[in-house]
Amino acid sequence: MKTGQELWQRAKKAIPGGNMLLSKRAEMFLPDQWPAYFSKSQGCTVWDLDGNVYTDMCIMGIGTNTLGYGHPEVDDAVRKTIDAGNMSTLNCPEEVYLAEKLIEIHPWAEMVRLARSGGEANAIAIRIARAASGRDKVAVCGYHGWHDWYLSANLGDDEQLAGHLLPGLDPKGVPQSLRGTVFPFTYNNFLELEALINQHDIGVIKMEVVRNLGPVDNFLQKVRKLATDRGIVLIFDECTSGFRETFGGLHKKYGVEPDMAMFGKALGNGYAITATIGKREVMEAAQSTFISSTFWTERIGPTAALKTLEVMERTKSWETITQTGLSIRGQWQQLADKYKLSIEHWGLPALTGFSFVSDNALAYKTLLTQEMLARGYLASNSVYVCTSHTPEVVHGYFDALDSVFALIARCEQGENVMSLLKGPVCHAGFKRLN
Repeated sequence: MKTGQELWQRAKKAIPGGNMLLSKRAEMFLPDQWPAYFSKSQGCTVWDLDGNVYTDMCIMGIGTNTLGYGHPEVDDAVRKTIDAGNMSTLNCPEEVYLAEKLIEIHPWAEMVRLARSGGEANAIAIRIARAASGRDKVAVCGYHGWHDWYLSANLGDDEQLAGHLLPGLDPKGVPQSLRGTVFPFTYNNFLELEALINQHDIGVIKMEVVRNLGPVDNFLQKVRKLATDRGIVLIFDECTSGFRETFGGLHKKYGVEPDMAMFGKALGNGYAITATIGKREVMEAAQSTFISSTFWTERIGPTAALKTLEVMERTKSWETITQTGLSIRGQWQQLADKYKLSIEHWGLPALTGFSFVSDNALAYKTLLTQEMLARGYLASNSVYVCTSHTPEVVHGYFDALDSVFALIARCEQGENVMSLLKGPVCHAGFKRLN
C-alpha cells in the first residue's frame, strides 16, 4: 500500500468520512489505489506523497483553479499580503475593491457580501432573500451546499434532491421543523415551477443557470418574468458556473438578470473566497438580520480574487477553457466512435464530462481511472479545464486514453470487466465509509 492510501486509512479513523469534502474521497475514484494526498501542485501537475508525478485531467481542485495550480501572479499577490499582514483589528481595503469590481462586471448588481465557501454564500443569499421577500418558502433547482435550509428538502422524501445532489443522502440532524420549506423543481420544466408557486407561498427561487444541459424554450426568461410578477427574489447560484464561459456569471450569456447571484470556486484560483451580489433593495435586507463571521474579514481571499480577476480579464481565460473543453468533448466522442462505445456528454464545456451508456458504466469508469493512473494521469470521466491544459497536454492525455477505450470495448464484447479491476468499483453517490 502506498503512502497516500496508508494515510487515507488513518484518516478514516480520525476524521468522520475521512476528509472535509465528499468529492475528494478516494472511494469516489479508485477505492484502494487512489493516491488521496498531494505534496505539491503546479499548473496541471500534481505530486503525491511518494513523489509520483501525475497530470491532472480530472477535477482540478473541484474546479477552483481555472488558471492552473500555483499561478505565479496570484501567488505573488498573496505572498505580499502575508508579508504585510493578513489580519487586523481594522478592515482590509481589498474587500471594498473586490465588491466594486464585481459590481463593475455585473452592472445590474449594486451591493456585495463576501464569504469563504460556497455553502456559506448560499446560506447568506437565502437569509437575505427570505428577509427581503418576507416569506420562508424556497423553490430550488440544482446543488446549493450542505446547510440545513437546503437539505431540508429531503425531510419529506429522502430522494427529493437525488437529481440535484447525491442519491442516498439521509438528512439526519436537519430539524424536522424545516420540513415543507424547500421545494425542488426540474430544470427546463417551467410548468412544474409554476405549479409549485401556485400551490405554496414561495418567496425565493434559487437555481443554477445551467444544469447538465442548457435552457430550452426561453426557460430562464420565463422564470425571470414569473419571479417579477409574483414578487419573488430570483437567485442564480454561479458558485460553479461563474467565469467559465463569460467574464462573470453565465447568466450574462443568456441575457437574464437575477436579483442576486453567488460566485465561488474559480474566483480566487484556489484561495478561499466567495461572493454574494445583488440589487440594493434586496441586499439591504442583510441589515435587518444577522450575518457576520470573523474569517470573512481576512485579507488573502479578496487579494487572490482581485489578482485572479485581473489575469482572467487580461488573458480571456474563459474563452480558452471553453474551447479546450469543447475539443476534449469532441475527442472523447471520436474515441467512442472508433471503438463503437456509446457515451453521453454532460456539463458546461469547461466542466465537461461523459458517461458510458452501459450496465457496467460505473465499473468502466473505475477501470478508466485505474488504467490512466498507471499511465501517469489523475483521470475519471470528467475534466475541469484550466489554462494549463495546453494542446500538448490534451494530446498526451488522449494518446494514453486510446488504449483504455480499447480495453473497455473488449469488455463490451464479453470480457469480464471485474477481472481487470484491482479493487472495488468506485462510489456513485453518498455512502457511509467504514
